[in-house]
Amino acid sequence: METIKPETQEMTEEEKPPSSNPRPARRWRVAVIANVKGDISLTEGAPADAGAEFDKPETILSIQKAIESDGHQTVFLPADSRLPFALREYNPDICFNIAEGLGGDGREAQVPALLEMMRIPYTASRVVANAVSLDKTLTKRLWREAGLPTAPFQEFVTGDEALNSDMHFPLFVKPAREGTGMGMDAGSIVRDEEALRRRVRQTAQLYRQPALVETYLPGREFTVAVMGSSDAASWSRNPQWYQSDGFHRFPVLEVVSQESVTPGVYGHAAKKLNFGEAGIPDFACPARLSAKFAAQLSDLAIRGHLAIGALDISRVDMRLDREDRPFLIEINALPGLTPDFSDLCVIAKAQGISYRDLILEILYLGAARFGLMAFLPEMMSERWPVMPSLTPHIHKPLLR
Repeated sequence: METIKPETQEMTEEEKPPSSNPRPARRWRVAVIANVKGDISLTEGAPADAGAEFDKPETILSIQKAIESDGHQTVFLPADSRLPFALREYNPDICFNIAEGLGGDGREAQVPALLEMMRIPYTASRVVANAVSLDKTLTKRLWREAGLPTAPFQEFVTGDEALNSDMHFPLFVKPAREGTGMGMDAGSIVRDEEALRRRVRQTAQLYRQPALVETYLPGREFTVAVMGSSDAASWSRNPQWYQSDGFHRFPVLEVVSQESVTPGVYGHAAKKLNFGEAGIPDFACPARLSAKFAAQLSDLAIRGHLAIGALDISRVDMRLDREDRPFLIEINALPGLTPDFSDLCVIAKAQGISYRDLILEILYLGAARFGLMAFLPEMMSERWPVMPSLTPHIHKPLLR
């Protein structure tokens, strides 16, 4: 694994990467791009959970080891202002992106936008989907337009706005543009207008963004992961994972948080706990559901994934109302990948998918849409056995 010391000078036009560099068919140079906990200076007055979504160095190392186990070379590149120069120096064939971004609206779209400008392939969702998924209000508007079930909601900027007529207590308040359960605890559930106004103003002031208010759903809570694309099975080493629509449906994970450190709420304080620690929610995977209902939740997750234009991998959170009807809450188009900790990794492990296979599948899903998998049958060595499903499938090197 390499360490890159990025340059500090600006690139000239002649030095910038060409529009289409030749890519090796094997043993790619892979840059793992992320924001690391503790490496970012937070602004004065930032909330206590600021930076919660950033990754630990151990997570990055685990991803690198998984990628290197299949013969590739990797380097970690911090997703900061020096990233353009580090990319130019390392000149990766593809980037494995888990960067959360540094401030501003749609910050998870910062790295994908840079990579598209530099014409460098990368994994997971593209610019717009990453920006939309972080904006919970916009996501819910798109879902509502697509006919997907989402509870009544309203965005508050100041806390003085009139409450919409379809909003009935109890309500749930959270930051409109945060992840990892930030700004969510037992106090997020409000039962009267005084509590609503107080919580909205606190949220808007502390997180410096609007507050999303939605009808509180008292039923069971699930997180539903999906993976794939229309042509995933054509090149995958695990084509049996995918159904006819090109998607792999992971088992549904149920989160039981009534006795957790944030009772009834899967908030940041609960999400940061390790298995076995006091106050962590109970998890059931696969959730105790009928096969028909589990399939319904997976189909809803796929529709939610497609409605925002997500690619390759995502995780959708859902809750049931008093009549046990499912409603989509939010989507994570950049799900965490900490081994044996992040929801997606726990779900994959429960299905018998190893961490290595999960990481490599995400890598190759991204590579396929940039045409990097087209060379596989021609350049295989003994380390890279030819898979029959790969041979007839040639991708065009275009963004999907």
